[in-house]
Amino acid sequence: MNITKRKPTHPGIILLEEVIKPLGLTITAASRCLDISRKTLSELVNGHCTLTPDMAIRIGQATNTSPESWLEMQTRLSLWVAMKHKHKVKPLTETRCEA
Repeated sequence: MNITKRKPTHPGIILLEEVIKPLGLTITAASRCLDISRKTLSELVNGHCTLTPDMAIRIGQATNTSPESWLEMQTRLSLWVAMKHKHKVKPLTETRCEA
């Protein structure tokens, strides 16, 4: 798998910088539009939680974009973080995967 050197941007930060701020919305107003708590949206736009499928649907509906595009952003970020960990994995084609 090809991993980029630069960490992908969190989808919550993209939501904040590309949607909420340009529209002149507050986090409180945007959270009302998304029908979520202010705290939940604040955690998302500050990159403190992952974007869920439910949240991707809400954002997609509110911004007339696809939920898949928001989930893809989260997937790229999650994979980038996971790839930074070194795992001692052996191919499943080996007859024994014992230590």
